Amino acid sequence: MQHTPQLTAARTPEGDFDFNASFDWVRERFRAADAAIVNLETTLSESGPYTGYPCFRSPAALAEALDSLGVDITVLANNHCCDGGSKGIRTTIRELDRHGIEHTGVFLDSSDFRARHPLRFEAGGIRFALLNYTYGTNGLPVPSGLSVNPIDTVRIAADLAAVEHDGVDCVIACMHWGNEYERRPNKVQRQLAGFLRRHGVDLIVGSHPHVVQPYEQDSNGIVLYSLGNFVSNQRKRYCDGGIVATVEVTRSPDGSLRYSLELTPVWVLTPGYRITPSEVGDTLSMPADSRLRYERFMTDTRLLLGL
Repeated sequence: MQHTPQLTAARTPEGDFDFNASFDWVRERFRAADAAIVNLETTLSESGPYTGYPCFRSPAALAEALDSLGVDITVLANNHCCDGGSKGIRTTIRELDRHGIEHTGVFLDSSDFRARHPLRFEAGGIRFALLNYTYGTNGLPVPSGLSVNPIDTVRIAADLAAVEHDGVDCVIACMHWGNEYERRPNKVQRQLAGFLRRHGVDLIVGSHPHVVQPYEQDSNGIVLYSLGNFVSNQRKRYCDGGIVATVEVTRSPDGSLRYSLELTPVWVLTPGYRITPSEVGDTLSMPADSRLRYERFMTDTRLLLGL
């Protein structure tokens, strides 16, 4: 997310924007991934006015920073995807395309929908299909001619049935769901997760609550109910950070897939909005109040996840 104080922090003396410093301490981790995927919960604009909450409009320079970070794919279906109207969606997709970043969940037309829903990619000889859905768009209408994937179980079941016959090895669903600021998944999230698993989804990744929620893992896949906030200006307890999830998918001799999971808590250090993993934060010099908040977030998150 991009709140107004983040925009202020990223402004250069020349009046441009540079978001790269936010990502410096996680850049190596992202670049090492075969496929780095993020939820982009803002729209992009080539010119101001740029705005934070409640309608997010960020400088196009953010796409350049995501490219530099090593992001390969963005999921766009979330409650803020229509904040900039038709122009916001079109500019966002154009800027992502310009930097070679793939995207799904929001589509320009039927041709774009067919090409990117599901979004197919291959890594390590394994064929993936990525699908992305949102519970809504904050009451804003989806602009005419464009489309946003809604959480609709009838439609999702049809989508997954089509994927099943498409030669895909692993299915990923990124779901914008749940209740904001609740540290436990609600009944609907759990029901949807069960529905998705029964219909062939292997990896489920959730967003929207703005806090980290627990995860589930078995031999058949992983459910990450909420990753929390990767970067934002939400500073209340539990909201001031998130987790980076690294999933390794390997093929067994019998052809089945195995999933290993590494969860890395990251905390957002202000005023520069620097995403701070523990290997940096544990030894970093910071003000006493920041140290207290950092350690509290890390402790809360590790206890919740059993790390």
